Amino acid sequence: MEKKNEALKEKSTENICKLTVEDACKLLDTNANGLTSEEAKRRQQKYGRNIISEKKDKSPILVFLSNFTGLMAILLWTGGIIAFVADMPQLGIAIWMVNIINGIFSYWQEHRAGKATEALKKMLPSYTRVIRDGQEQQILAEDLVPGDIMLIEEGDKISADARLIASSDLQVNQSTLTGESNPVRKAYDPVLREGLSRFEIPNLIFAGTSVSSGTGKAVIISTGMSTEFGKIADLTQTLKEEKSPLEKELDKLTKQISIIAISAGVIFFAAAVFFVRQPLAQAFIFSLGMVVAFIPEGLLPTVTLSLAMAVQRMAKEHALVKKLSAVETLGCTSVICSDKTGTLTQNEMTVSNLWLLDQEFEVTGLGYAPEGKIIAGQQEVSAANNGDLKLLLTAAALCSNARVIPPKEESERYTVLGDPTEACLGVVAKKAGIDVDEQSTLTPRLRELPFDSRRKRMSTIHQLEKPVEGCRRIAYIKGSPKEVLELCTGIHRQNRREELTDEQRARIMEANDKYARNGLRVLAVAYRLMSQKDNLPAALSAYTPELVERDMTFIGLVVMADPPRPEVAAAVEKCHKANIRIIMITGDYGLTAESIAKRIGIVKGEHPRIISGTELGNMSDEELKEALKDEVIFARVAPEQKYRVVSNLQEMGHVVAVTGDGVNDSPALKKADIGVAMGISGTDVAKEAADMILTDDNFASIVRAIEEGRAVYNNIRKFILYILNSNTPEALPSAAFLFSRGGIPLPLTVMQILLIDLGTDMLPALGLGTELPEKGIMDRPPRTQRETLLNRHIVIKGFFWYGLIESVIALGAYFFVNMLNGWPNVPLASSGVIYRQATTMTLAAIVFCQIGMVLNCRTERQSVFKVGLFGNRTIMRGIIFELLLISLIIYVPFLQEIFQTAPIGINEWLFLIVLPPLIVFVEEVRKAISRRYFKIIRK
Repeated sequence: MEKKNEALKEKSTENICKLTVEDACKLLDTNANGLTSEEAKRRQQKYGRNIISEKKDKSPILVFLSNFTGLMAILLWTGGIIAFVADMPQLGIAIWMVNIINGIFSYWQEHRAGKATEALKKMLPSYTRVIRDGQEQQILAEDLVPGDIMLIEEGDKISADARLIASSDLQVNQSTLTGESNPVRKAYDPVLREGLSRFEIPNLIFAGTSVSSGTGKAVIISTGMSTEFGKIADLTQTLKEEKSPLEKELDKLTKQISIIAISAGVIFFAAAVFFVRQPLAQAFIFSLGMVVAFIPEGLLPTVTLSLAMAVQRMAKEHALVKKLSAVETLGCTSVICSDKTGTLTQNEMTVSNLWLLDQEFEVTGLGYAPEGKIIAGQQEVSAANNGDLKLLLTAAALCSNARVIPPKEESERYTVLGDPTEACLGVVAKKAGIDVDEQSTLTPRLRELPFDSRRKRMSTIHQLEKPVEGCRRIAYIKGSPKEVLELCTGIHRQNRREELTDEQRARIMEANDKYARNGLRVLAVAYRLMSQKDNLPAALSAYTPELVERDMTFIGLVVMADPPRPEVAAAVEKCHKANIRIIMITGDYGLTAESIAKRIGIVKGEHPRIISGTELGNMSDEELKEALKDEVIFARVAPEQKYRVVSNLQEMGHVVAVTGDGVNDSPALKKADIGVAMGISGTDVAKEAADMILTDDNFASIVRAIEEGRAVYNNIRKFILYILNSNTPEALPSAAFLFSRGGIPLPLTVMQILLIDLGTDMLPALGLGTELPEKGIMDRPPRTQRETLLNRHIVIKGFFWYGLIESVIALGAYFFVNMLNGWPNVPLASSGVIYRQATTMTLAAIVFCQIGMVLNCRTERQSVFKVGLFGNRTIMRGIIFELLLISLIIYVPFLQEIFQTAPIGINEWLFLIVLPPLIVFVEEVRKAISRRYFKIIRK
């Protein structure tokens, strides 16, 4: 059924636009009276209902349980089981609680994902008007079938793809499918022109779009999932959720840590059995304890909470992140595929220049707010002191239908009713001091000859307040400069009409070409005094374009553009420094896109390659990948083509971020590694398909988010380094016990190890997750996907630099207590208060070393004093917390029993207090040497 419908659709879309109305209806076996009710039912059984079908989502229970079945989660469940087997239920319960809390938190953060299809459904109207059985009827939109005759008018949403068979001044907003907000004029005439994309064909209308103005009648050619809208929905639904780079990295890290932990357990088990000669059961329990010691129980909750805190910081920077792992994905982004309108530009058409034969004006002020000046040279000009300028702006403003609505309580922005291109004409008139409403009253409109794609102009006829040269009526005309100029015989100059010369025509077209080459939109404005000598009909309804649009007088040119956002150029430059490519993919024309791309610095070359949707459709994937290696702009592309560009970039090894706001963008947003939707102009569909939403629709916010994402990855590495620091001093005391064959009583118990991992280390580690981006973080290229969290540098630094320093100090603290109590003259204490004091001191020494280490981990090479030793409040609160916790563990009897600790004296405290500054000093020396070394390398 769907295959038949798709075949019909393809046949219709390719051929029906070229047919006459009669032949189009014949092709679909229908006529002006519409289908009969019986025939409509038969076709519905054949082609199905006009609905967006929804694929079954995963069960919410399975989604919830998936948060507890990741590699790290399994490792933690195993660690808990080990603890119970080793007769340490408190340890097992604590580890499992970490897993449960983390799983619930992750599910809560991401439970809103995957609602794109639901949002798509909301965009289709519930009812539509059709002609059936020869009569106009209102039916459910889902009951439409191919061959139905649909009626549309201003304000209607279009329910299915259709071919127009009648229209009057019809304009359709196709922004949901193309991303471009300008209304598109539609007409029912056959279209024979080749090379047009589907959305450029004037006699085709599409589901999910809306009628901006006018009326029309159309025959349905495709319904449901066979429409362009349904095709987008199908692309969005069929995409599988893929793991983010961070999730893949955590999986790798978990495997690496699992190998380390299990290897340590096996080694210690073998040593206990064959070297110390411990009984098998005792050796097994001991080795299980070592496995638990190497499992970083705090990794998942700390990473999750660090990401959540980054999400909060990014929200303050106008970036709302829906999926936690998306934060870090931003950090390794190597390509941004950005649309133009509303993201790089302000989506507010603005007049930038005005051109008269003898003068050129620059217009200041951006957007629809009537704030700005008109400047000629260095002088401000107004309509009051320049008659030619006043005529140009009055004619342009009166020959338009759009209105600008000032800000209201529900909206802080100026908004437009009608065509944005026309709206800016009224705005520039106000900047010149013209009251457009007053002019409309003084020169009321009598008739309009609307724009159409053949004439490329529109005209309005007005009643003059006072006769001019014996004429009581005037026609104002605006449109394409070439088409308007061809019908002009005169030019308005110095407040009077002159005959238009060939040299003046050449100058006008030269000015037009200059503006067009810069990607600016140009309108020509002219007028014609309506004289009784012209033998015009008395009835206004008899006025036709042929009668009105001749012997016109050229006034001037109005030049406009959608201006770039002022902060975008700096953001683009930041991306270039960070080796992040930006590729513009737009529904606009190539010349306009190239102009904006050059102005804001996206492309640096003189002649970047511009690939149209038509050209892209004829390219193979190999040709596309070759083109993507150079500076390229994609213009007038279809939704599936944007998706294809993203797919090819990913196959080339790039991590791709995509921006978008329309339904057309949703497949690419979902396919991308990081989909970024616009919060102001974006549709619900785009927002649901995306991973991140920009509340200010601003490209610069993406760059700030990338900087934050890079910082998050660095901060996770800092956390990993921090927890690895304590793994070595947790393991080496046990190794000392084994290899001394019990001569050195166990300096650290398993519960004390767990206390470090889940208690004292947790808050300072979380503080590392709140570190701000380091200086120069955006001067480096994005990390490659081959780079791992646990690399050789981290292992050496964690295990063999920081780890060994802490191990020596921790064992030194253990022997220090024994020395205060008579060792080596008396044996090392293996039980009693002295033994407990010795293990307590080992535990406390690791905690105090970690205080110094967390400060060291804040920076990689930069001195911690440069960023402020006590600048991170979260870390300082974490340090205070761990000092309070270790004090409670040492002095509260109830906790002493759980963790096998004992009170220590003033000498021990003096030993401990020296440790943090000593650790910081040693690392500062290493960082100074490192900085000097890298400075020499750069030279």
